[in-house]
Amino acid sequence: MTQQYPAELPNKGPRPKEELEELERIWATPKGFKLLTVVNNTVVGTIYIGAAFLFFVLAGILALLMRTQLAVADNNFLSQDLYNQIFTVHGTTMMFLFAVPIVEALGVMLLPQMLAARDLPFPRLSAFAMWAYIIGGLVFFSTIFYDMAPKGGWFMYPPLTLTEYSPGNNADFWLLGIGFIEISAIAGAIEIIVGVLRTRPPGMTLAKMPVFAWAMLIFAAMIVFAFPAVILATMLLELERSFGWPFFTAALGGDALLWQHLFWFFGHPEVYIIFLPAAGLVSMMVPTMAQTPLIGYRLIVVALIATGFFSFGLWVHHMFTTGIPGLSLAFFSAASMAVAIPSGIQVFSWIATIAAGKRPFRINVPSLFILGFLFIFVLGGLTGVMVAVVPFDFQAHDTYFIVAHLHYVLVGGMVFPLFATFYYWAPMVSRKMLSERLGRWAFWLMFIGFNTAFFPMHITGLAGMPRRVWTYSGYLGWDLLNSISTAGAFIMATGVLVFIIDLIRNFRLGGGGPENPWNAGTLEFLPTDVYSTRSVPHVTSREPLWDQPDLAQQVREGLHYLPNAPTGRRETIITSVIEAKPQYLMQMAGSSWTHVAAAVFTAGCFLLLTIKAVAIALISGVLAIVSFIVWGWQLDRPDQGEVDIGSGIRLPTYMAGPSSHSWWAMVIVMLVAASLFISYIFSYLYLWIVSPEVWAPAGSPALPPLTYPVNSAILMVFGSVLVYWAGKRLPAAGRLDLPLPLLTPAMLILAAAFLAGSVGVEVLGHLRMGLDPSANSYSAMVYMGSFLTGQAAFATIILCAFACGRLVSKRLDQKRSVTFDNAALLYWYTAGQGLCGLVLIHGFPRVIG
Repeated sequence: MTQQYPAELPNKGPRPKEELEELERIWATPKGFKLLTVVNNTVVGTIYIGAAFLFFVLAGILALLMRTQLAVADNNFLSQDLYNQIFTVHGTTMMFLFAVPIVEALGVMLLPQMLAARDLPFPRLSAFAMWAYIIGGLVFFSTIFYDMAPKGGWFMYPPLTLTEYSPGNNADFWLLGIGFIEISAIAGAIEIIVGVLRTRPPGMTLAKMPVFAWAMLIFAAMIVFAFPAVILATMLLELERSFGWPFFTAALGGDALLWQHLFWFFGHPEVYIIFLPAAGLVSMMVPTMAQTPLIGYRLIVVALIATGFFSFGLWVHHMFTTGIPGLSLAFFSAASMAVAIPSGIQVFSWIATIAAGKRPFRINVPSLFILGFLFIFVLGGLTGVMVAVVPFDFQAHDTYFIVAHLHYVLVGGMVFPLFATFYYWAPMVSRKMLSERLGRWAFWLMFIGFNTAFFPMHITGLAGMPRRVWTYSGYLGWDLLNSISTAGAFIMATGVLVFIIDLIRNFRLGGGGPENPWNAGTLEFLPTDVYSTRSVPHVTSREPLWDQPDLAQQVREGLHYLPNAPTGRRETIITSVIEAKPQYLMQMAGSSWTHVAAAVFTAGCFLLLTIKAVAIALISGVLAIVSFIVWGWQLDRPDQGEVDIGSGIRLPTYMAGPSSHSWWAMVIVMLVAASLFISYIFSYLYLWIVSPEVWAPAGSPALPPLTYPVNSAILMVFGSVLVYWAGKRLPAAGRLDLPLPLLTPAMLILAAAFLAGSVGVEVLGHLRMGLDPSANSYSAMVYMGSFLTGQAAFATIILCAFACGRLVSKRLDQKRSVTFDNAALLYWYTAGQGLCGLVLIHGFPRVIG
């Protein structure tokens, strides 16, 4: 039954023309060279998607070079060294520079439209993540042109990637470059989590969220918990390569399998990090093409959550042949099979929705790519169950069967839904729709080419062809199958080329295109402009455009919430997490050079470290910190009291504490840091258990007396108490005109000094006892614990100094306390991590008895 909401619209029309003109002025996209400073989600999202697609094309070209080399036996088209570089850069680019970034880019582009928000809550953070990714990615990819690309495979297994076997800077480009890009991905994940939870329109409860929003929420949460493991792995390997700290050298107590545990704890969730958003996109498109609500919405949400949960218990799936205990094999084999259940729920839900449609399922370009996805992904899932069986995996592991399985899952599970997405959502941002005729050509060429390229690889693998080989002998009988695969790769590439031609001919960024050409039921097809929707609707169902036929016209006329800019700035409504009740009006950041400078200098710091230009890298790092500080200084907007958003609802324009979106972002940052530290705890205990006889050889220096850790702990506890007292002594709201008491900033400065001193005391104890981090893995791990706590302490000290600056400038009080709240949260977290590190290092014996 059609339901109109609200019974009485929040605003009476027509709205004054001046309101629309002010919105256009405030949200205007910068012109000329200043376009680099843009933060509008549609522009940032378009550039972001374009960059990720560029990396997809570049990695595809590398794949064609590899297939050309493997087309016939005993080929010398590529040298072995160049092939290894191309192989590594291809896999790294597809996994790190295409798959995750393009999903985050789609989130930046689509989520504000689906949630009818003016933008995501941290628009400069999205732009920072984009520029950092583009700069780092282009520099990394360019290494292939001057013989500096890594050669150890996209998985970079030690000991092959240790300095003895991979001299030069090739591997360092991977370690520092990819580590930096992962940080960019985490920044995007923070934006997505807070955006989905806090910027939904009034009435859009969690039970009414679009499935894509659910998928992106789980996707971002998985990044928070999975990516720190690979960041720690890259840190450990880079420290071993640069300073000789033996984390992976078996002779000194390290273990090469530690890298595999850390890498695949990230790497297997990575597969589902890629798949879940693609599945969410399919769950949005299938109901539209069937013109019926999604069957099993709640089951699909549960399946998405279950997939995310199960994916963290599968990493040993990649390590069945490494000699791990039989009990572990059984557990991880069972978990690998169990994850097929939630994936199956989604597939059957889509099939049921297609069957239950009110009219025949529309066959167009998006639906063709969806059907192709279903065929390919189901086949990939079946082979996934096969390799989850340990005896079969023993035979197929490291053969081309795994290459086929990997591509059926990743290309079928992600690339085909992505191309459906391009055709389905292009009208949202383009003045013209993409061509139906060219789109069908692109689909059939890609579908036929993909299956021609990768299906024979199953047979090639079962015939014994190993992965990662540069060439092979003709007598092995693999020529015909490899020639067929190469032909299929070029057919698929032709399909991608047809799509690119379609883009060039028809994609024109800007408004004025067809409005809701698919008759979709979700909010992203509301009429939009540079300010997103003219007004923010109240949502009462999952398909508001179907249930409220007049909604688009009402929103266009500004008859719903927030039809104007009451503070004179960019704004969006912040709602409660579960019920989506309006809580306050967030004043958002606009265009600025600060996030661009921060991205450039941060990338410069990491990339200069790669070539060992330490002095210039440190200067670049300092400039990055300055850029972040200036950026942060501009964000804390003054409180403008309460403003009317419609229906007599008045919202505050400033919020501190747990209701603040900033508080939520800091909590997520703490979860990232905690995940990183838990990965370190796992690594410490793993090496302690695996190599007890060489973990800390007899005669090596002992830990310092308990005086050092006790003093370190006392400093952390006293500092935490000082921060608590400082919070109690913040100036009263509205009393900033009084002379500023010096006690509060003095307590913050002293607390920061205590934190720095606590790390210093611990390190001093190690030095006094002669612990040498290059002597054995135990000493290296001890110093690594202090290093990680020191990292967190460094960030905390900067935040404390920033809060002191806000206090001295009289911009921080008991009401406007966001800056202090964030500094206090991070301080208490860092102190907690430091205390846990002391217990770990001083509470466990060095050698198992």
